[in-house]
Amino acid sequence: MKHAILSCTGLDKPEGSLAREVAIRAAEAAGGEIICPVLLNRAPARYRKTLSECALVIVDGCSTRCASRLAGALDAQVARKVSISDAAKTLRMPFEPTLRPGTGGMALAQAVADQLVRDLNAPAVAAEPPSVWEAPVEFLVVTHDKFEFRIPLVDYLFNENDCWVRVSGGAARVGISDYMQQRLTDISFFNPPQPGAVIEQFGEVGTLESAKAVFEIVSPVSGTVVAVNAAAADNSALINEDPYGAGWLVEIKPASLEQDAALLVDGAAYAEIVKRKAAEE
Repeated sequence: MKHAILSCTGLDKPEGSLAREVAIRAAEAAGGEIICPVLLNRAPARYRKTLSECALVIVDGCSTRCASRLAGALDAQVARKVSISDAAKTLRMPFEPTLRPGTGGMALAQAVADQLVRDLNAPAVAAEPPSVWEAPVEFLVVTHDKFEFRIPLVDYLFNENDCWVRVSGGAARVGISDYMQQRLTDISFFNPPQPGAVIEQFGEVGTLESAKAVFEIVSPVSGTVVAVNAAAADNSALINEDPYGAGWLVEIKPASLEQDAALLVDGAAYAEIVKRKAAEE
């Protein structure tokens, strides 16, 4: 399938300049079409045919993820998302804090573009049978003052950082607890990791932002990120509305589930943690 590339063009930041460089280099190497974000925002009909025929590649500059936010309103098939700031950390390739890309920035742009082209040209692999994710039906309820915090009774494990994991087949979904979503109040933004990122148990697997705080999502398990909940990334209200179901955050292929589970607690034990935390507030 052909690809179209939508990149950040935030020329007021070094990351924006590098995102533009990645888009140009990837388009030249893979034969893709570049979409202008300004024109897409002002006249989306201009790209209707392109988006119907091409898989969309998104190149964000920084954690603001302007290109991802713009793409969120599109009915488009997203093939890949890349973040310059995330790639710089993963590849350990620092770049100059200047608007005109320097030697380090150009090297990073080339490395990101090369990896992107390899990913887009990789042969399709037969998918494993999808995991089954049914909504929880049995809950423990912790009451504190006027608040009620729901905790699934079975199938969920928790860490003390108020994040849960649920396993089905060979996949593990991660999210935050009802207690934490109520503490954060209205979540305004979900900053996810990149698919393919390797995560250690208790390592960061993205962040959530609200008016009250920026919350680091601490992964209950180690493994490789295989999917991000695009619906939650586009509409973070889902995380508040249904933290154990539609508001899940990332899906991980576990690396050492049995060992990781030994450091987690079940719903009943987590309820005691919530009681303690609520009393200490």
